[in-house]
Amino acid sequence: MAVETDSSRAILTGAEPQLFVADLRAACRFYVDKLGFEPAFLYGEPPFYGQVFRDGARLNLRQLDAPPIDGGLRAREDLLSATLTLDSDAGIGALFHAYQAAAVPFHQALRLEPWGARTFIVKDPDGNLLLFAGPVE
Repeated sequence: MAVETDSSRAILTGAEPQLFVADLRAACRFYVDKLGFEPAFLYGEPPFYGQVFRDGARLNLRQLDAPPIDGGLRAREDLLSATLTLDSDAGIGALFHAYQAAAVPFHQALRLEPWGARTFIVKDPDGNLLLFAGPVE
């Protein structure tokens, strides 16, 4: 394995998970209206691909005719589609309570994990599981 020097080291600046959805416009409405994301773009005629963002988090949405993952398996095995991290304990608590007030469907309520993070999991209308995680202060 080649060792990178400081000047040649590639720096990752972000990640954009791709979520598979049945109806792109409906998915965008959920992420914008319920989760507080903003639309970045829609692509295609009619649109089949798009992106939403909130702060530094970006999620790509890809419309498919059939789900690529069995929904029962996903729920049973807690197969996450994306992990979104927050910078503070207060932030994770506030976001959870805001989502509760907005009647967002949860797969897992806010809890303290054995490894020291506070997490909750949102389930979008297509069954995608989104883990929100923050530090414990």
